[in-house]
Amino acid sequence: LKPTPPSVGGPIDKVALDRNARLLETVLSDFHVKGSIINVRPGPVVTMYELEPAAGIKASRVIQLADDIARNMSAVSARVATIPGRTVIGIELPNARRETVGLRELIDSLDDQPGALSLVLGKNIAGDPVIADLAPMPHLLVAGTTGSGKSVGLNCMILSLLYRLKPEECRMIMIDPKMLELSMYEDIPHLYAPVVTDPAKAVRALKWTVEQMEDRYRQMSSLGVRSLASFNDKVRAAKAKGQPLGRKVQTGYEPVTGAPIYEEETLD
Repeated sequence: LKPTPPSVGGPIDKVALDRNARLLETVLSDFHVKGSIINVRPGPVVTMYELEPAAGIKASRVIQLADDIARNMSAVSARVATIPGRTVIGIELPNARRETVGLRELIDSLDDQPGALSLVLGKNIAGDPVIADLAPMPHLLVAGTTGSGKSVGLNCMILSLLYRLKPEECRMIMIDPKMLELSMYEDIPHLYAPVVTDPAKAVRALKWTVEQMEDRYRQMSSLGVRSLASFNDKVRAAKAKGQPLGRKVQTGYEPVTGAPIYEEETLD
C-alpha cells in the first residue's frame, strides 16, 4: 500500500468553530430557545455542536427548527437530534471545506477487527474509522443522489475485503448491468464467475446463490451449528485430528467462505 496521504482538509480552525458556536447560540435565542453550546466536535464532513438547553426547553421544539437553523447559519442543511444517554441535543452543520478521507488511512484499522467480513465505511463525526461486519447484517443497501458517492463507497467496501481476505476465505458475485463500475474487478481470483452484466444471467446467478445458501443450511443443520464460523471451526478441528467429517454423498465437508453479492444500480 502507498503511504498515507497528507490531510486535505487542513488544520482545525478553533477560532472559527468557537465563532460558529456563539452564532448558533444567537440564532437559537432569536427563536426563543435558550441554552449553551458546551462542546464542538468537528468531523471530516460535518461538525456537531452540543447544545445544553435551558430548563423547560423541549427537544422537539429544537428539532423542528432544523431548516431555520440551516438558513440562519448559511448552511445547506442542518441535522438536529437528541444524543442517547445525555441531556444535550446534537446540531450537525456541514463544514465549509470537506476533508477528503483516504482509504489508505482507514485500512490499518481492519487489523484489529474480529469480524469475518469487515467493511470500511468511512469516518464518524469524531473522525474515527467506521468499520462494519457484513456477516451478521447480512444485507446492506447503499442509497443516495447522483454524484453523492455511492459507487466510491461500494468500491471501498470491496477493496477492504480484497485487502484482508484470500480467495479461499471470501468469494464474490458481482452484478453490474451498467457495465462501468465493477468491470475493473473482472480478473480477480475472488470471483465465482465473471462480472455479470446481462440481467437474465443476473437472475440465474441469484437463483444459484439461493441453492448454495440452502445447501449450506443443510450442512450446518447436519453438524448442529448455526453459523459459518462455527461450521468452519468444526470442520477444521476434525481435519486437524485426522478425522475429517463425512456425509452420505460423494464428498465430505469442506470449510466454506463468505460470499458477498454486489449489485450496482440493479432495477426490479
